[in-house]
Parts: sequence; structure tokens; C-alpha cells
Amino acid sequence: MLERLEQAQEQWGGSHSVIDNWLAERQELLVKYYHLAGCAPYDKKDHALPEQAQIQAFCQILLDYLSAGHFEIYDDLVQQCQKKGPESLKLAQALYPRIAESTDLALDFNDKYAEAKGEGLLDQFDKELSELGEALEQRFELEDELIHNLYANHTDV
Repeated sequence: MLERLEQAQEQWGGSHSVIDNWLAERQELLVKYYHLAGCAPYDKKDHALPEQAQIQAFCQILLDYLSAGHFEIYDDLVQQCQKKGPESLKLAQALYPRIAESTDLALDFNDKYAEAKGEGLLDQFDKELSELGEALEQRFELEDELIHNLYANHTDV
């Protein structure tokens, strides 16, 4: 995922400040994700959940990233695509629901673990963090496809 992010930053970096900020936030999200994932897998008798502060920091950047996408980036990209033509708009409309699928999983993860304090969640944390990672990876690919379409087909973005 970090390699893909570097490619995105190289390809689109500097062309639009909102995209630059969003990709920087994605980088922060990935760093925090890998930090949490590096603590796993857990052995119940020897380990506990990562420190609550680490989980909360991850969940906060996760929500920030999701919010930026839904309330800033996607609307702007869809509007740009709408101005550019039916093919770009059609792609945006096809990708957006697929991107949004990962939002529910991420919100559920946040609701469950942002304030988690119990050992009872231990067994599920590793599995659900992994599932979230897979969903985020797919989400990033779809987001990059949308951004690529916009920049590849429309030089005045």
C-alpha cells in the first residue's frame, strides 16, 4: 500500500493542493495502520491490545481520511468529471459506491475499538484490523483510479 501511495504522490503530487493534502493524510493513516498491524498477531496469555492511545490515534486519522474523501474530495472530483463529459461521470458514479463500501467497515472498526478497554475484544482485533487493511487497500486503488481518470483525460484540473 505504501508503494502505491508513493506512485500516486509522484504522479499527481503538486497538481492540486487538496489531493496533495489527502495523499499526505493517507500516508499518515498507513503509517499508523502498519504500526498497529506490527503489534499483531496476539497471544492472549502474553499480550494485550495495543495501547489505547495508539488505537485512538489510528481511528482518528481513519475518520479524518474518510471524512475528507466523502465531504471534500469525492464531491469535487465528481463535479469535475461531470463538467468533463459523460464517460468521466459514468466512471465516477460507478466507483463511488464501491469506495463507499469500505466506509461502513471502517466506521464499525472505529465504533468497536476507538474506546475499547476489554480483553474480550482481543481475539477479534487482529482479524478485523486485517479485514480493514484489505478494504482500505481496495479503496485506495479505486480512489487512485478516479484521480487518474480525471488527470489523464483532463489537463485543466
